[in-house]
Amino acid sequence: MSLDGEAILEELRRLYDAYVDTYRLEDGTLPRMMQLKRAHTGFVVKNAVLIADGESFTPLERETALAAALLHDTGRYEQLKRYNTFKDSESVDHAVFSHDIVKSSGWLAKAGVSRPDAVLAAVLCHNRRVLPGGLDPVTLAASQTVRDADKLDIFRVLEHEIANSDWRKDGRAFWNLDAKAPPNPEVVASIMSGLPVDYQAIRSLSDFVLIQVGWMVSGLYYATSRNACAERGHLAFRRDFLHQLTSDPAVDRVCDLAERVLSKGGAAR
Repeated sequence: MSLDGEAILEELRRLYDAYVDTYRLEDGTLPRMMQLKRAHTGFVVKNAVLIADGESFTPLERETALAAALLHDTGRYEQLKRYNTFKDSESVDHAVFSHDIVKSSGWLAKAGVSRPDAVLAAVLCHNRRVLPGGLDPVTLAASQTVRDADKLDIFRVLEHEIANSDWRKDGRAFWNLDAKAPPNPEVVASIMSGLPVDYQAIRSLSDFVLIQVGWMVSGLYYATSRNACAERGHLAFRRDFLHQLTSDPAVDRVCDLAERVLSKGGAAR
């Protein structure tokens, strides 16, 4: 990236951090769930760098993708403050919320972002089941990067929460879903068919985890992303955790399919 591109991103980070600081408590700390999201954003940006390098992005593609990665979850802080949940169906669509906050903030103009329209579009679309058609190459690269980078870190977040929190008592990070209920056959059928899962079909913690396995089947756009997923062992973790939640044989059917897809590598483009 050019020096101008680095300077643009540094200024954007400064503006974003100043915004997040407004949610800090009197002792200077962020509430735990907000800190979770702030850490998530940092990892998403790192994943976006990995993708941009691995896919040989142009300087403009790289600047736009990294800016969108930084800003994609801007609305999460206000969402949690107002509604005490990250579950969009019980509050607001966080992508729309993030888009509106970023657009009204003026940060993109202040930082001199080259393609503010592409950044805003990538933020708006990052949680959609399917991207809209007709996106120009820069917007498409930014959108696909954020979607992949976000998923790669959501893998990490789930593993961190399971290892470091009493998730059976505080399940807000997992939408307070039933940990004992079996997988919904509708979720399993969608994944096995390579189709996006309707989030309204999520009934259990098993469904929540299986959806992430489904991303490994058909939700990671770039070869760099699939390779990172395989190298980090995200599938093995989910297979083991799902076996702790349920004895349903659908778990191994879905995980075996994901393993075959990840082992192939290659590009989806």
